[in-house]
Amino acid sequence: MSGPSAIPGSIAAVLGPYGILVRGVVSLAPGEGPLLTDGNHALAVVLLGNAGGSIWPSFRSWLRGYDGADPLDTWSKQLIRPLAEKLGATAYFPSDPPWQPFQQWAMRAEGLKPSPLGILIHPQFGLWHGYRGALGFPFEIETSVKVAEHPCDGCIDKPCLTACPVGAISRSGFDVPACRSYLGNEPGGKTCVVSGCLARNACPVGAEFRYPPEQLRFHMRALMR
Repeated sequence: MSGPSAIPGSIAAVLGPYGILVRGVVSLAPGEGPLLTDGNHALAVVLLGNAGGSIWPSFRSWLRGYDGADPLDTWSKQLIRPLAEKLGATAYFPSDPPWQPFQQWAMRAEGLKPSPLGILIHPQFGLWHGYRGALGFPFEIETSVKVAEHPCDGCIDKPCLTACPVGAISRSGFDVPACRSYLGNEPGGKTCVVSGCLARNACPVGAEFRYPPEQLRFHMRALMR
């Protein structure tokens, strides 16, 4: 198989061994997509990311030899950029300007909606997934979006809204200063920093995809910075 329809499979073959998965394809109208390196607009964007702890074994091994800043972003770019060049695509990353609408792309590509925490919730992976980058192409890529029921609609108790010990999570948003203050003190150092965000852990959806403890600690320390 060749042509645009083979692109997702080609990407998966290269990045899959590192735990970076094809998370969906966004079809874009002419002039709607992000700019490609040649100045034209992309007609398709392939989202790349993790499901559960899929990236952790490869990233953890790479991390042992790295002592610079932004390790996860650096690792992701080292893998995705060469593939973009090989495929004639343009790479985009959540950490790089001009900021691209990754959450909007994800909602269109996978039919997802935000959880009360603000994180997009997946019907299978729950809150345990993420997007490491995307590849833009100058042609259309056929795709189908399976829109699932929003998991939060049937969740009556909303434990994610009551689990935070300092009330940093509410329907009005995420109080980042309150969260970081708690993480920097002894109670936070013994709970969320060690075992992950208590509010995120309280969500029952996709609990089997919860990040491994070492990955949870990595993300919490990144939040503290």
